[in-house]
Amino acid sequence: MAYWTHTVNPIGSFVEKDCGNIFEYSLNDEIVLAPPAHGGRNIEFPHKVWVGGIVNDQGWRAAKVGKTVVHIIVNEDDRGFAVVEKWNIKKHRVY
Repeated sequence: MAYWTHTVNPIGSFVEKDCGNIFEYSLNDEIVLAPPAHGGRNIEFPHKVWVGGIVNDQGWRAAKVGKTVVHIIVNEDDRGFAVVEKWNIKKHRVY
């Protein structure tokens, strides 16, 4: 995935540490709840991270952006459950 140039109403940006890709994010007006992978509480995804590939036919993925990590839904498994990745980030800026 890479930076999406058509971010709608961006509220911040960050750099993903492993690959160095820059992403912008905005508020998610379609708040998504996903069950936790290993017990505990459901995770709320109040942000949209704008990505270079077309996802959901819109170019974004539901996420929860923190100061140093992002939890992002990257796919669904065979049972329809969200597959969530944890990205370490740097240079987090809030606009």
